[in-house]
Amino acid sequence: MWRGGKYQFLPFAVTVAAIVMTNLLTGILVGLGVSLLFILYSNFRKPIHQVMEKHLSGNVMRIELPPTVSFFNRAAMQKALYGVVRGVTVLIDARNCDYIDPDILDLLNDFKNVTAKAHGVEFKSIGLKERYGKFGEQEVVFADYSSREVQSSLKPAEVLEILKAGHERFLRGRPLVRDLRRQAGATAAAQFPIAAVLGCIDSRAPVEHIFDLGLGEAFVARIAGNVARDKMIGSLEYACGVAGSKVLLVLGHTSCGAVRASVDLKVAGKKASEATGCDHLDDLVAIIQGSIDSTQLKDFSSWSDDRKRAFADEVAQKNVVNTISYIRENSRILDRLVRENKILMVGAIYDVNTGKVTFL
Repeated sequence: MWRGGKYQFLPFAVTVAAIVMTNLLTGILVGLGVSLLFILYSNFRKPIHQVMEKHLSGNVMRIELPPTVSFFNRAAMQKALYGVVRGVTVLIDARNCDYIDPDILDLLNDFKNVTAKAHGVEFKSIGLKERYGKFGEQEVVFADYSSREVQSSLKPAEVLEILKAGHERFLRGRPLVRDLRRQAGATAAAQFPIAAVLGCIDSRAPVEHIFDLGLGEAFVARIAGNVARDKMIGSLEYACGVAGSKVLLVLGHTSCGAVRASVDLKVAGKKASEATGCDHLDDLVAIIQGSIDSTQLKDFSSWSDDRKRAFADEVAQKNVVNTISYIRENSRILDRLVRENKILMVGAIYDVNTGKVTFL
């Protein structure tokens, strides 16, 4: 009750007050009425929530239970369960639930043991084991990961759509439910990632989060400025040419420090090692500066900060395009895989302000 907040004590307080101000019988009746209204309010305020999730191995209907599930929720729960079509997995998410009416538990148990099997629906749950023993032995937390069969069955265009769908979940704040510990065990023996992503080391652009990816689903290579030269290309060749990834995504981002520094150094006519004391930055900066049109830098020092940021973002986009061109020009196997339609090589820009990815 304490976890539910102070309002959980409201029916009790009203009952006591009614008894004091009237009599015992009237007070109890008033308390029962308030309790009933309180239950109705709780159910309408936080109803059962359904989310259809598209995992790599199939669709999962996740049914999120509110903190209190009473007999008033039976009709909604029954409609949700019996509306699931054959081949879909039902995942009951009870992690935020404090109380489930016995009638609802019986409904879930009957569906799990009888109806789900008859209709070709798989029943899984999270959070029921701790409180309700009847679900303990068969509770299975849904763990999805890319297997050899999943990887080989997907076409490059389908993988790209999976990345886009994952990004939409990221934008909505509705990531897939995953048991990462179980995924770790499931992918320990082998990995079959469906995509390879070349991104920047910027801490604000975490690829796995941006595309809502689990363990074993993508190779992620990160370097300042998301540039590619021999060693990086070798990693990408392995990812797509040997390990079977179907999409190679080059992901740049706005407000990139490496790009902005490359622009500033270009204007100042200095090397990165001279300006920073970092001896290994010169080659990296030189690559990024290949995407800068020097003719556009006239009167750069007089530009406003907004104009400078906008220009740097334009350079970041050109850098992505140039990186893709460089990879294809310098990797025979990746270029061949693209020409044979065995992989897609695409570019995108992640906006660190809005969290949105724009595919180029």
